[in-house]
Amino acid sequence: MKYLITIVGPTAIGKTSLSIVLASHFNCEIISCDSRQFFKEMTIGTAVPSLAELAAAKHHFIQNKSIFENYTVGDFEKETLAKLNELFQNNDYAILVGGSGLYVDAILKGFDEFPEIDSTIRTDITTNYEKLGIGYLQQKLEILDPTYYKTLTSDNPQTLQNPQRMMRFIEVCLGTGKPYSSFLNQKKNNRDFTPILIGLEADRKIIYNRINQRVDIMMNEGLLNEAKTLYPNKELNALQTVGYRELFSFFDKAFSLEFAIEEIKKNTRRFSKRQLTWFKRNENTKWFDFETPYEKIIAYINSKK
Repeated sequence: MKYLITIVGPTAIGKTSLSIVLASHFNCEIISCDSRQFFKEMTIGTAVPSLAELAAAKHHFIQNKSIFENYTVGDFEKETLAKLNELFQNNDYAILVGGSGLYVDAILKGFDEFPEIDSTIRTDITTNYEKLGIGYLQQKLEILDPTYYKTLTSDNPQTLQNPQRMMRFIEVCLGTGKPYSSFLNQKKNNRDFTPILIGLEADRKIIYNRINQRVDIMMNEGLLNEAKTLYPNKELNALQTVGYRELFSFFDKAFSLEFAIEEIKKNTRRFSKRQLTWFKRNENTKWFDFETPYEKIIAYINSKK
């Protein structure tokens, strides 16, 4: 039996530290499932593991792509399954760790399959988006698939600001004549491993304090300069990310620096709340307080064999 130990939870809760302890204990390797840590140009603002952490355990999918590449969750699914197949040749365990719920689901359950769509439909949608902006996409999706629009509004509002994802939803609706949501939750692909899901949580006030501290640390480590180097490419999809967007507004003179930093903290806190909402849906996840002794978590994993 092969086991994929999957560590989830809100940002700044301690997932990286736990993953390294478990990788050492089970003598296995780590796959990062953070959709922004893939990009080599983004280090400080995505809380990439430190050099010491990367040296403590073998990591995969950390800064292996460029922000200029078109990298999708489907690409990640294919590459990760291939890597897991390789890792499981020599070990019964591997670790998946990260806070990107959609990417975690793609690995554990499989990615929903959609029919091929006529490329001219996407071209028309793109043209309208360039003329009318993100509001056009939001209104179109609300008309074509009100159920999915409502779900995004309550559970994942950040997606409503992502033009690439929104255009994809709409092209599926227009190309098939069916709501995008009708293609979700289909029978998923079988996996050749057993997932063991570990969730880390804490009182909301503790989580928010940890987030505020992390943002202060990032600023001290040079996040402002990192964002400045990325600013000329601020329209790229990879950079539509908390921590960068707010500083881009500072460079645009729309925010003061102090206000931008407070916005990063506020938006990260909101993001953490959405992460918890997403991960709490899975009833198979065993939740532990973030200060739980590692030995107790290891004992739980061993009990699932």
